[in-house]
Amino acid sequence: MTQVPAKPSAPPARTPAPVRKRDGKPLSQRDLFQLDSPLYGEIRGERSLMAFPFFALSKNAWMKPLSYEHATVSIEVRPSANGVATIYDKEIVLYIASLMAAKLEAGEDVAQDFVFTAHDLFSVTGSNHSARSYQRLSEALERLQGTQIKTNIEAGGEGEEGFFSWLSEARLHYSKTKTGERRLKAVKVRLCDWLFRAILRDRQVLNYAATYFQLGPIERRIYEVARSTCEDGRMEIDLATFRLQIGYQNPLSNFRAAMRGIAGTDAIPDYAIELIEDEAPAPAADVGEGAQRRGRRAAPARVVINYRPEQASEATDEDVSGLIDGGAESPATGAHESTRGLPE
Repeated sequence: MTQVPAKPSAPPARTPAPVRKRDGKPLSQRDLFQLDSPLYGEIRGERSLMAFPFFALSKNAWMKPLSYEHATVSIEVRPSANGVATIYDKEIVLYIASLMAAKLEAGEDVAQDFVFTAHDLFSVTGSNHSARSYQRLSEALERLQGTQIKTNIEAGGEGEEGFFSWLSEARLHYSKTKTGERRLKAVKVRLCDWLFRAILRDRQVLNYAATYFQLGPIERRIYEVARSTCEDGRMEIDLATFRLQIGYQNPLSNFRAAMRGIAGTDAIPDYAIELIEDEAPAPAADVGEGAQRRGRRAAPARVVINYRPEQASEATDEDVSGLIDGGAESPATGAHESTRGLPE
């Protein structure tokens, strides 16, 4: 079985958000009616989920299986009747992982069941609170429960054969008003054994940049790969291998074009992205009068990523709130983000 490499030394962990209190005292579970929400700290994610492509980058339903085979790591993802869980459905997984990490950090007991409000989930991810958002939440939970994953990456020192789903249980609990209208009261989920063990035992949980949820699908994956694998603040990787790790399903030429745009806009928080394209080899000379002419082959390219701590703290709270107040939402709940190079 394959183990994820040790946690990289860079970048350093950010200072956690202050704990909200009521009347000067921390809120208790009793105050929250046994809810695990609200989330008081930062968004965090398990390192292997950041490093490898477990989710579809498509904004629409992705009905094809996904696979990743490189070095010693193997991942196979099979769609449900509603498609493969997407990078936007992953917001729910990150939220649950953050709740669990916060409880562990506070010295509380943790179990695989989590109960939270959709309101807090939407607030954390910068989504609106429209009726359509609640419908998309239901659809996302179905995909997370229906998508089947098989991997040789060990979790908590244990490997396992066969497939699992991100959520082994997902339920929406409603109450009714006097007029008979349904009101969503809470969301109850059960986290899969594999991810639960990884968070509980491995403790390789990394915090995310505050602006992560305003990024497009490809930008999110670039950030995650950089955050989880950028050793000593720098990494250099050939474009083809990087495409595999991002989980990009379109041809390499499309990915090259997307990377040019991303590198040009400097859109990845905390990291500088550079695409280095070598000179293209000359086309093959004609062998004879009837020889078929061949076009110029694509130039080799590589991606260089550098951590930039001097710029990581430049965004002020006002900048971030401006993004949220300005209507930046996740596509899972009605957002309009970059779709650069996405599969149709």
